[in-house]
Amino acid sequence: MSELQKIVLAEDNSLLSSLLKFRLEKEGYKLLIADNGKKAIELIEEHKPELILTDIMMPFISGLEVISHVRYKLNMLTPIIVFSAAGQEEIVLKAFNLGATDFMSKPFSPNELVIRIKRLLR
Repeated sequence: MSELQKIVLAEDNSLLSSLLKFRLEKEGYKLLIADNGKKAIELIEEHKPELILTDIMMPFISGLEVISHVRYKLNMLTPIIVFSAAGQEEIVLKAFNLGATDFMSKPFSPNELVIRIKRLLR
């Protein structure tokens, strides 16, 4: 049997993290959860996930800094989906300029997220 595709989820809302972990593991993914950007970078460097999900506003290191680290320090092309409750166009554009693959504003549908993930990991 092939190994499960790994996803790092960087999200400081523990309720949302639990919900997404349940939903994505049901879909057959292995979820690694970080409750801040610093932990997210550690998980990304250690596990080399197939996909990264990150919130923008997080303790210690922001989602934007996570994207920048993945793209410019680690030189990884891993797809990155960004979430933000702050649907501010400036932040979204900054995320895309840094190398984000996709963006979803909170609150979002877990079903829509699953479809976007499947599309990226084809």
